[in-house]
Amino acid sequence: MNIPIKNDSGFLALAVRMVIGWTYFSAFFRRTILADKLDPELAGYIGVKFNHFLPHALGIKPMIQYMVENPDILWYNMVAFTIIEGIVGLFIIFGLFTRLMSIGVFGLAMGILLGAGWIGTTCLDEWQIGVLGIATGFLLFLTGSGRFSLDNYLINKNVAFTKKNWFAWMGSGLIPIKDSVFSKVVIIGSFLILGLTLYTNQVFHGGLWGTLHNKSVKPKLEITEGQFKNDELSFDVFRVEGVDVYGAWIIGIELRDSQNSVVIYYTQDKLAKLPEAAIDNYYIAKVKPGKHSLVAPLGAKANLKLKNSKIKNLPPGTYTLKMTDISGASWEHQITK
Repeated sequence: MNIPIKNDSGFLALAVRMVIGWTYFSAFFRRTILADKLDPELAGYIGVKFNHFLPHALGIKPMIQYMVENPDILWYNMVAFTIIEGIVGLFIIFGLFTRLMSIGVFGLAMGILLGAGWIGTTCLDEWQIGVLGIATGFLLFLTGSGRFSLDNYLINKNVAFTKKNWFAWMGSGLIPIKDSVFSKVVIIGSFLILGLTLYTNQVFHGGLWGTLHNKSVKPKLEITEGQFKNDELSFDVFRVEGVDVYGAWIIGIELRDSQNSVVIYYTQDKLAKLPEAAIDNYYIAKVKPGKHSLVAPLGAKANLKLKNSKIKNLPPGTYTLKMTDISGASWEHQITK
């Protein structure tokens, strides 16, 4: 029996279905048709973008770190992720196995939210994409596709599997549960999603109380593991904040003694000519010499080894290592010899 249009919730959600479907299918389309973003050797490789998520990912940071430390595993996951986005998006657009695909929308959006919800330079870009994807995934699960969908076409054609109980859970049609239970699912699910929205808004951006912050605006480096070895100064540098589409440009590295006198200084020209042996990168996003400075992309972590004959003759004491960005921002680390 055909459902009246005004009572067909799946049909009323058509605009949501089309937009969310294209949102995910377009990711597949961009990476495979418009440009090759799955080749690790080319600029724009999606794995590097995934590396950008690492510094402040919520709950899934160990998983991201494992993948960016293992490029082969990362590549397989990026290919699988892209294919899943393409299938989910296309099936949602055509309204085929809508409820199953809505679970895919929910899961993909959750991954974006937890991994990249803190990223966004002018507004809360990835956080908004994540929470809205979760909400729309839940909505499409509740409504199914309604008329103007392949699910509805198959139901009207009396295809055998559409009469199975599982199809109502994976495709479209009335969910086979009592109205009182359905109401509870809607209310509880909606408020759980609202709670997740408020929680992540506070964690990532301080959106409820305290100081509102945006970790994507200014670059920030963490310097750790500083030590002296004969004529070598070794330390780790990790870019944890700032814009994800370009790196921090390090134009100066200096070492000062306890009297605040500069004992070693690397200019931007020297940093732009650092040999490969001086930089040992941990992840797929790499700290590397640029044309005029040392470049540190978001999420990149590396061990730097700076050789200088003066280091071997430095007297015991506490030294301050300072790195300076082209913006004027600087970061320091204490090293004891």
